[in-house]
Amino acid sequence: MVTPELIRTLFSAATIKRWNDKLRPIDFIEFDKAAHKMFIAYLLGACQERTAPLKWRDIIEGGLFSFLQKIVLTDLKPTILSMIQKDPIKSRQLNTFVFSEIEPLIRPFGEDFVHRFRHYLDEGEESAEKKILNAASIFATRWEFDIIERADPHGFEISEIRQNLERKLECYAELEGVKEFFSHASLRNFVDLSGQLRFHERWAYIHRIPKTSVLSHCLFVGFLAYLFSLQNNACERRLYNNFFTGLFHDFPEILTRDIITNVKRSVEGLRDLIIEYEKSEMEKRVYPLLPEDVHIEVRMFTEIDDRNRVVVDGNEQYVMCGEIQEKYNDNRYDPCEGELVKACDELSAFVEADEALKNGCVSERFVGAKENFIKKYGDKTVCGISFREVCAKLK
Repeated sequence: MVTPELIRTLFSAATIKRWNDKLRPIDFIEFDKAAHKMFIAYLLGACQERTAPLKWRDIIEGGLFSFLQKIVLTDLKPTILSMIQKDPIKSRQLNTFVFSEIEPLIRPFGEDFVHRFRHYLDEGEESAEKKILNAASIFATRWEFDIIERADPHGFEISEIRQNLERKLECYAELEGVKEFFSHASLRNFVDLSGQLRFHERWAYIHRIPKTSVLSHCLFVGFLAYLFSLQNNACERRLYNNFFTGLFHDFPEILTRDIITNVKRSVEGLRDLIIEYEKSEMEKRVYPLLPEDVHIEVRMFTEIDDRNRVVVDGNEQYVMCGEIQEKYNDNRYDPCEGELVKACDELSAFVEADEALKNGCVSERFVGAKENFIKKYGDKTVCGISFREVCAKLK
C-alpha cells in the first residue's frame, strides 16, 4: 500500500537541483525534468506503437523506478554515474545500494513489484520501453541544456555536453518516435510547450519551501494515482488511464496559468468559463501539435475532471465511485477513475502545504488546505481507497 514514507520520498525530488555546476538563468529541478520526460515518453510511445505494441506498464513503472533511483543517487554527476555503469562490478554494487534504499518503501506492493524494480535496475539489453524512456530523458535534458547554452555559450564543457547529447540521441535514431520528432516541428513544439509548465509555480503568491511547479505537480499526481490503482489490483488499462490522466490533468494550465481554487469559486460561473476557454485553446493551440490518433485520448485525460468513465459495448458511460473496482476492472471496459485522480490532486496540495509548514512557511492558506483535505477525505473511501487511513498516517 501507499505509505507516508513513499509519498514523502517522491516529493523530496522537489529539492533536488540539476546543473549545479553551470550558469543557469533559472533553477532546474529533478521533479520537473522527470515530469517532462514522461510527457515526451507518452508521445514517443504513441508514435512507436503504430509499428508494434508496447508494454505501457513498463514505461510508467520505468519512469517511476528511474525517478526513485535518481532520488537516491542525486549527488552523483551524470558523467561519473555513466562511468560506474560501464563497469559491471561497480554497476551491480551501485544497483544493490539503490535497491537496499528503495526496497523497504515499495515492499508493501508485494514481491512482484519489488522484483520488477530489481529487474529494471539490473536489465542488460534495453527493451523497446526502456529505449523510449531513455530517449525521452535525453530530449528533456537537451531542453534544459538549450537554456543553459544560451546563457553561457562559451562556458566550460558546453560544447562537449552538446556533442555528448547528440551522440546519445543518435543511439535511439531507429525509434519511430525519434524519427518523427526530427521530421515534424509540431512534435518539437509540443515538447517545448509541455516543458514550459515548469515556469508555472504552484501557490505562486505565497512564500513556500520547497517551491514546486505545475509540471512536477502533474507527475506527483500521476504517480499517486498509479500507486493507489496498483494497490487496488487495477487492470492494465485502468493503470494506464489513471496515470496519464494524473499526468495530463493540469496540462491546460499552460494556457491559463495556475488559478487557485478560491479564485475559481469566488465568482459565479467563473470556473465553467475557464473550463470552456481551456477546451477552446486546447483545440486551437495544443491538439494541432499532436498526432491525430491521440487526440481523443488526451481529451479524456484533460477533461474527465472527477468523473469515472468506462466503455461498454462501444459507448462511454460514467459510473459511481467504486463501481469500476466492483464491476469494470477489466481492460475491455477501458476504465478511468477521474474521482481517484481528483483525490490525488488534492492529496498533492495537502503534502505541498504540509511540507511548507514544516519548513517554517506559516500561512493560513496552508493550514486551511490541510484542514479542508482532512474534512473532505477523513472519512471517505474513493474508488476503493480508504483516505481515512491516508489522512491518519500523514497527519
